[in-house]
Amino acid sequence: MQRLEAEPALPIARAEGPWLFDAEGRKYLDAVSSWWVNLFGHNHPALRAALLEQFQTVDHVMLAGLTHEPVVELSERLGAATGLGHAFYGSDGASATEIALKMSAHSWRNLGRPQKCEFIGLAGGYHGETVGALSVTDIALFREAYAPLVRLSAVMPSPDARLAADGEDARAVALRCAAALEAHLEQHHERIAAFIVEPLIQCATGFAFHDAEYLRRARELCDRYQVHLICDEIAVGFGRTGTLFAHQQAGIRPDFICLSKGLTGGTLPLSVVLTTDAVYQSFYDERASRGFLHSHSYTGNPLACRMALTVLELFEQQDVLARNRVAGDRLEALLRPLREHRAVRHPRRRGMIWAFDIAGAPPGFSGTYHLAARERGLLLRPIADTLYLMPPYVLDDTELQHLADGSLAALDAVLGR
Repeated sequence: MQRLEAEPALPIARAEGPWLFDAEGRKYLDAVSSWWVNLFGHNHPALRAALLEQFQTVDHVMLAGLTHEPVVELSERLGAATGLGHAFYGSDGASATEIALKMSAHSWRNLGRPQKCEFIGLAGGYHGETVGALSVTDIALFREAYAPLVRLSAVMPSPDARLAADGEDARAVALRCAAALEAHLEQHHERIAAFIVEPLIQCATGFAFHDAEYLRRARELCDRYQVHLICDEIAVGFGRTGTLFAHQQAGIRPDFICLSKGLTGGTLPLSVVLTTDAVYQSFYDERASRGFLHSHSYTGNPLACRMALTVLELFEQQDVLARNRVAGDRLEALLRPLREHRAVRHPRRRGMIWAFDIAGAPPGFSGTYHLAARERGLLLRPIADTLYLMPPYVLDDTELQHLADGSLAALDAVLGR
């Protein structure tokens, strides 16, 4: 089988629904939602119509002394959905991380506690690849080349359920790791501005799932030690885990939420950081030095905001979360042969995300599997030895069957069965 490095980039000529079509007319089911951004399929009629309609009024205007209807409405809708009533917009997930980190530290500074400027992340955490985001990212591949530029944050043990000791379940792992977080906060909280976490699933490190009890304990500890809690929902927001936002399964409210990817349904780049009244008030001052000095030329772009509003409307109009439960259970049943495969370890699912660790995977498994899946009409990109599925929410029964059958067939082909 050909190696991925020898394979030229695949030219995509068009996209429709869950399908990508190459220049030769071959089609591939976009089973990773084009890096987790596409929720409702490509070229969705409602999104296309909303974009064209918005283009006829305001395409872009700066948010410095100006505003516009889509950004106001979107901020109100997101505030109502999360309980966090203040929004700051960027262009991508890494920008959202940068915004949240800077806003947290600057807020403490404005409150007379400038020493609170350090951060905590999780082992294996991923929050983007700009310099600030890399400081709380714990994946060496992304960080090593830029180590001289990065001020590393403290790293706490991951509550990854796969790390359970004998006799432990996922909740026990969560409690053990929360105890380590507690010990660190007790000793260092005077210098810590915020703890950042990907709620329920750490995606880029190989889809590490954890029990919601970890989030509940983290919220309690951050309250006790006066540390901000940042939930990075860039990958897991907008229904991926079964609820609109993953942290809602823990019954908590963070101090900051970072959103991007599915925010516009995979159409236009947009990110947003939502935060509390208390954080907002810490910046409310006529002195420029106390203002949040961060800007993007395309902050709150009207076209992108209109896409995000349409995404929220689709969730409501089509009862997407309920529909996903039906489709997810159907795919779960179809994936039973893959779950029971001799090489699969730790099969796991939460909402519309599936992951499988492959024991005895050959060197270069990720690239080899990617090509094997492409030969079977699927776009799948394992992370190291972890195969994952994160499809858009629009697959019919035939497409679900194609995804399940092709995933298994590609694995057998790679392992030489």
